Amino acid sequence: MLMYTGKHPRNVYGRIHIAEDCWQKFCKESAFALYTPFIVSLASGNLKVESFRKFVAQDVCLLKIFANAFELAETNAQDDYAKHQINELRKTAINLHDSFVQEWGSYFVKDTTLNPATSKCQDFLLATASGKIDGVTAPIERTKLPAYTLGAIASFMKLYAYIGKELKGLTDHNCYKKWIENYSSDRFQDLSFQTEYLLNRLSDSFTAEELDIIETLYSQGFKHEIDFFLAQPLIQKAVVPLSGEHNLEERQLMIFSEFNFSFASVDSYVFFAEMAIAKESDKVRKEYTYTYPYEPTLKTICWREAHKNYINAYVKCIEDILATEKAENLNHKGLRKALEKVSYIEKEANLSVIKFGGLKGLKLKDIILAGERSILHDVCFEFFQTVKKKESLNADVHVLSYCWCGDLIRSTLSAGGLNGIKVHANELEFEESVCTGQILRKVESPIDKVEAFAKILESCGKGNDKKELLTVYIGDSFKDLLCLLEADIGIMVYPSPNLIDLAEHFGIRLIPLFHGVVDKQKKSVEGAETWKGGLSGILYTAISWVEIHAFLIGS
Repeated sequence: MLMYTGKHPRNVYGRIHIAEDCWQKFCKESAFALYTPFIVSLASGNLKVESFRKFVAQDVCLLKIFANAFELAETNAQDDYAKHQINELRKTAINLHDSFVQEWGSYFVKDTTLNPATSKCQDFLLATASGKIDGVTAPIERTKLPAYTLGAIASFMKLYAYIGKELKGLTDHNCYKKWIENYSSDRFQDLSFQTEYLLNRLSDSFTAEELDIIETLYSQGFKHEIDFFLAQPLIQKAVVPLSGEHNLEERQLMIFSEFNFSFASVDSYVFFAEMAIAKESDKVRKEYTYTYPYEPTLKTICWREAHKNYINAYVKCIEDILATEKAENLNHKGLRKALEKVSYIEKEANLSVIKFGGLKGLKLKDIILAGERSILHDVCFEFFQTVKKKESLNADVHVLSYCWCGDLIRSTLSAGGLNGIKVHANELEFEESVCTGQILRKVESPIDKVEAFAKILESCGKGNDKKELLTVYIGDSFKDLLCLLEADIGIMVYPSPNLIDLAEHFGIRLIPLFHGVVDKQKKSVEGAETWKGGLSGILYTAISWVEIHAFLIGS
């Protein structure tokens, strides 16, 4: 049987680290556990003691289930080293279990009935350790079972370790402190690490199919633990997911996003430049038959020059902006003036492209086809697909973009099943479906964008039977800052160091989204408005679209 050489490549020492590969693939999913109402309430320090007691009882049972699964894995292990190491892992799980029992009392744990989510965790782990794995019909070698069992347990351990570290220092509430300390402790972090280390060692000679089974078990373990946290009962209001606060009868949720680098992985400017240059090059090839290397066409030279001029002007503008005095508090007026300068550069760049006919001759059908075949950010698309499918959310979704052609955006969104999203962008002028070279300039600058944002809100705002608006703006650029600040919730996704410097230069406070959610939970009062209010000078940062998904919609 051939050894695996595929999606889990060997390192320089010839080893496959399946545990690290699985965490790398599924780590973003951890946001779905972190943003559960239970964990957010726990992190804020205002989780009711009654809810925490019920949770600890289930948690202690889960630790016992881990120990039982380790015991089965030890029984199936073939060599003394693996048996010894698994036994050590089992002892650590038991010690952690015993410390919780001592803290809360054995009578409390003894009378606990497993809730459905904990029961599913038990069924999954013990079935895996016994060789009963969903989707695997062929007989499973007993020698493989320890690795499969550790693959399932490793996901639980890693997620617990991650949550413990994320919650450490967020609350000093005595009731929860011991739990957080246990899972953020070096002892538990080492338990997670040793589980992964042994998993890697036991699976090093596995085939492609066997490694895929471990990856599937790891993924299933992740989902079971997320469901475990979701199942914990609360007797107080939670601020997550945002959709849980959404009252269709009173409020309208509006979500805004940029297109470039959010939906598409390539800037639309680069996309159109390459399309125009390719079209011109094809024309040259048809007209001339010589075989030596082609000289750049005049249009190619013009595109290069336009791009160089734009980059130079933009970089100089940013340098001048950062050279001004840094604000301690929000300097909205200064930010708007700075973005007016950026707006001038954007408009001059567009005018340059129009003058040299950079887009002239492009066919509408080619643009639409290219949009349908665009390389997309799947996670972003999945988020918006979920938003559109979730009827209870009834969100009004808008894309605000500097893209030269709204048809490109609409075709890209349509290919992903997102026909209902409203697009606000520039448009190309066509005659008989061929571009004249003119750009119908509607949203070509940061100032245009914030004015378009205001007009959309005005048209959907209160009046007669119109609902109160709750606006979420998701952006990733300096040019988005005005819109981000105007929204009730402004979220910067994948913020670059340069963007962070610019935001802080104008006195904008940047708060990791999870920390912001925890702070809102601390201040939450039944019936009180949690998120309403733009121009607070606060923006939230998210490291992925999965995190935004977890915050807005939940698992």
